[in-house]
Amino acid sequence: MRSRYTAFVLRDTAYLLRTWHPSSRPASLDLDPGTRWTGLEVLRTTGGGFLHTEGTVEFRAHYTESGSADVLHEHSRFVREDGVWLYLDATGGR
Repeated sequence: MRSRYTAFVLRDTAYLLRTWHPSSRPASLDLDPGTRWTGLEVLRTTGGGFLHTEGTVEFRAHYTESGSADVLHEHSRFVREDGVWLYLDATGGR
């Protein structure tokens, strides 16, 4: 999760697409250049351990857009395939 947040900060679309599960991955990703990510709070996790194949992360990602501060609150699902964690989807948040 933290590496994907960092990829959003750095606008590394290749990494984001590579770590997105093929079943839900978009064909391309166009990040808004006016969005500036300013902080990440991981609120809760489930699974995600060495022996797990699934996990969730509840987080708040803070950002500014057009000079206004806002926050993205999301519950993300991840799956591990071939030893690699992949973002699957969001189950809630805004």
